[in-house]
Amino acid sequence: MTTGAGTITRMDSDTLRDCCLAFAGAVEEFPFNAETSVFKVAGKMFALSALDREPLAVSVKCDPGLAIALRASYDAIRPGYHLNKRHWNTITLDGSLDDRMVCDLIEDSYDLVVSALPKRTRRALRWQPEM
Repeated sequence: MTTGAGTITRMDSDTLRDCCLAFAGAVEEFPFNAETSVFKVAGKMFALSALDREPLAVSVKCDPGLAIALRASYDAIRPGYHLNKRHWNTITLDGSLDDRMVCDLIEDSYDLVVSALPKRTRRALRWQPEM
């Protein structure tokens, strides 16, 4: 994203964390190590990031067809690092994608995970699929 002065702004770790935790039932856990934040809903991972790492990156779940299209369209999106590359993308937050797009991809990941949860859990989260 470019500001009026022509400089690139990048999503920071606080904004990334806020975006991930904005969804119903979302929690942050550290099952791998103290540096890697894993964002889950109902015990299922929808995003993960080493929030102190430079460059900052986040991995998100993605529909396999869309995952391939996004990788072909954006240099900052690549196959999921240490994840199932068919279902996960890693996004480098280098300023080339605007914050809204990054948050939308995180929301898509959350929706994919929640859509596979039992109906009772989806109701408890008050989740409504997009029509």
